[in-house]
Amino acid sequence: MNTRTISGRLRGAAALALLPLLALTACGSGDTGGTAAVGAQASPVPTDDPVAAVRKMDSAAALLPAEVREAGRLKVGSSIGFPPGAYYPNGTDKAAAGQDIDLADAVAKVLGVELERQDASFETILPALGSGKYDFGTGNFGVTAERLKTVDFVTYINDGQGFAVKQGNTELKGKVTDLTQLCGLTIGTGAGTTFEATLTAQKGVCAKAGRKPYDVKVYSENAATLTALQQGRIDVIMSTINGLRHQAAQPASQTAFLGEFHRLDVGFAFKKGSPLTKAFQAAVDELIKDGTYTRILKKWGTSASAIDASRINPPEHT
Repeated sequence: MNTRTISGRLRGAAALALLPLLALTACGSGDTGGTAAVGAQASPVPTDDPVAAVRKMDSAAALLPAEVREAGRLKVGSSIGFPPGAYYPNGTDKAAAGQDIDLADAVAKVLGVELERQDASFETILPALGSGKYDFGTGNFGVTAERLKTVDFVTYINDGQGFAVKQGNTELKGKVTDLTQLCGLTIGTGAGTTFEATLTAQKGVCAKAGRKPYDVKVYSENAATLTALQQGRIDVIMSTINGLRHQAAQPASQTAFLGEFHRLDVGFAFKKGSPLTKAFQAAVDELIKDGTYTRILKKWGTSASAIDASRINPPEHT
């Protein structure tokens, strides 16, 4: 074996070892301090701090229930996954960072309350809202017709569904516009997500087209999904537009973003009938009005997901 071959394999192994560090985890609790700290080198935290200047707006705070204003605190179930949404740049014993973190913190400052952030796996947050375990949840939750049956949303961005492949992939070269393009392939995605729901609901499209069905593998951690892609155990990832675009911009991830498939409004999630939604809507609108919102999205490279105004329970995009 020549030295060039050995060198190439070592470089490949080193790149593969970086994958979990770039992706981080979809749950947060699986990270070690060392892993997250190294990962931060690949995805450093922007230095701008638009949340620092946010002040309480009395008219928005007045929309909160009296007991919340008196307590001055809200519990948020937070899915800490990967940049730019929410991640741990310096280990799980340090503060989380990301677009969702900044927006939730900014809303809390407008409303004059403190947040008690509790890490939770993505798929557990929405079911826990009804029990009162959390006052609201964050985790890049897309607004869908199915979720609207049991959960209320206050929107803050427009993100959605997209696909990514390993660089050099020859089976999927262009934008995925129809799921029949995935027939015969293995798709990796997150547990309890709109991606899993979409793939499951449409699984019959390949049979109707007379083609081999696609296979879906579900992972609880984004790092595991990315590693599976690089090791050839899956052919394509379905995840958030912003997350996949950010991931593809990191050279060590060795992924290529295939573009947008389906846009979805994304919002803070609440139990059905929550008295908090109007206050949150007013707070988001205030952040849009005073320019803080624009600065937060610019900080995290998600300006293309900006909305003009927050909405409560908008219908799912078709």
